[in-house]
Amino acid sequence: MKKLFAILFLFYLVTETRAQTSNWKPLPGKIQSEWASKVDPQKTLPEYPRPQFVRNDWQNLNGLWDYSIVPVSATSKPSGFEGKILVPFAVESSLSGVGRTVGKDSILWYKRSFAVSSGLKGKTVLLHFGAVDWRTEVFVNGKKAGDHEGGFDPFSFNITPYLKGGNQEIIVKVWDPTDKGPQPRGKQVSKPEGIWYTPVTGIWQTVWLEGVPKTYVISTKQTPDVDQKSVSVTPLVWNAQKGDKIVIAALDGQNKIAESSINSGETAILKIPDAKLWDTKNPFLYNLKISVIRGGKTVDEVKSYFAMRKISIAADKDGVQRMMLNDKFVFQFGPLDQGWWPDGLYTAPTDEALKFDVDQTKAMGFNMIRKHIKVEPARWYYYCDKAGMLVWQDMPSGDLGNRWDPRPGIIGRATDQNRTAESEGYYRKEWNAIMNSLYNVPSIVVWTPFNEAWGQFKTEDISSWTMKKDPSRLVNSASGGNFYDTGHIIDLHNYPEPAMPDAKLFGSKRAVVLGEFGGLGLPVEGHTWQQKNNWGYQSFKTPQEMFDRYTTFVNSLLELSKKGLSAAVYTQTTDVEGEINGFMTYDRVMKVPLGQLKNINDKLTQTTLAD
Repeated sequence: MKKLFAILFLFYLVTETRAQTSNWKPLPGKIQSEWASKVDPQKTLPEYPRPQFVRNDWQNLNGLWDYSIVPVSATSKPSGFEGKILVPFAVESSLSGVGRTVGKDSILWYKRSFAVSSGLKGKTVLLHFGAVDWRTEVFVNGKKAGDHEGGFDPFSFNITPYLKGGNQEIIVKVWDPTDKGPQPRGKQVSKPEGIWYTPVTGIWQTVWLEGVPKTYVISTKQTPDVDQKSVSVTPLVWNAQKGDKIVIAALDGQNKIAESSINSGETAILKIPDAKLWDTKNPFLYNLKISVIRGGKTVDEVKSYFAMRKISIAADKDGVQRMMLNDKFVFQFGPLDQGWWPDGLYTAPTDEALKFDVDQTKAMGFNMIRKHIKVEPARWYYYCDKAGMLVWQDMPSGDLGNRWDPRPGIIGRATDQNRTAESEGYYRKEWNAIMNSLYNVPSIVVWTPFNEAWGQFKTEDISSWTMKKDPSRLVNSASGGNFYDTGHIIDLHNYPEPAMPDAKLFGSKRAVVLGEFGGLGLPVEGHTWQQKNNWGYQSFKTPQEMFDRYTTFVNSLLELSKKGLSAAVYTQTTDVEGEINGFMTYDRVMKVPLGQLKNINDKLTQTTLAD
């Protein structure tokens, strides 16, 4: 009888899953990328979400969840749910299957039932969220597991105490004021127009379970030192016991090249003789294995990777500071990359789509991406690491409103915004969390705390704090913002033609870069987000006209490099909503031939331009 019941129950689950899946479909009415048709509600973004910190025992919770949107005044969870939402796509997106705006006056609720997989049973079970925008409360089987504020950083809870026999229930409550609050939110606004885009509310990165032992490695901090031919690794271990050893091994492929055994709380220094340096042409990655050993037996083990690479500034023959990669000048040239999708908004439809953006940018002949006021899922950075793509990482802006004077050469003006203590607290907390979560990513070479004075405040303090927190990278204090005598870089924005900060004025202390330029617009029929009010900084009617103008820009950059310019960022990788100034349309169709673009860009990225 029990066997018959089990068979009937399994049949019910399969039938119910198929019924739910058949009810989901992307919302029509907007353009979609080619990958939207590959989204499977039963296998939604199934890839392991954290490539730089890998364990075998995990369970993906993406897929169809129940959802409901209720007034913010409601004091308890909804008595019923309105329908299905495809996690991890934001509720406003087409791929969520919902396409509704939530706003500051409403609460978004999620519910999901699941059974813990056999591989996790008997272990400590961690519930991970890649990112949820913005304020999140999580309940497991009716008990509060934890809460979190922040729209761009990963977080997790130990839910072992709340688990029971049989099926489990997760309920997630999310509130997001978008641009009506002081929190970091990037380019989201309640009323999208121009350079401001659709709100993103709720879960927008993978939700997953991980099984760990009672003593386990929480995280590591990995810092390469090319000059000392070593890498330092500081593991953070939960519930370490007296006598436990943490063994850290570096491997070239499967061949162990260095190993160190330390106590919990210590830092291992692994010597890497004859290191294979990571750069834009040969992005070599070493494997890393971290093991907790007790009584000769492995208690926990995590696999990771690292790269031997150095980013710095140094004076050239004219005394102008240059951005150096492994002590060599490499002109860093790449697009402003917003990371938005017409179907998933913040979330790429598939992992293949996420990888496409990185690989296509490399194929265009670029060696750098400026990740613009957004943070990507961990797998995006993994693909940059693999491709040899340098990354400048922005802090997502928020709480705008202060005055901006873009004139170069003006230093120390009292133009910083007077943020409230609440606003400042949100900024500092999230910037710290973002830097912690991305610290080990080899491809990230520049941190950018502010963009164009958007919410810029206490510039010298924030810049100094960022430099102190991570002395292994460069800090671009305010890209195109109000300039202060701080950081490693002075960054000008100029549209549409290239220009540069005065190397004679700034170059003795800082590298000078062009943080934004270009913005050449070209609408492609059938591939625009909206039928009218599309715009670029300068618009063209044919691809050849746009490319001819772009060619003059690259030739200009060649001359500016000789005068001291270290890097340039072109706006932008793709069209985004009403902006039509991408190399690709919003749905990722190239506007000019790929080979043609690569040939001209190679002049900047494949040639030694200065001593």
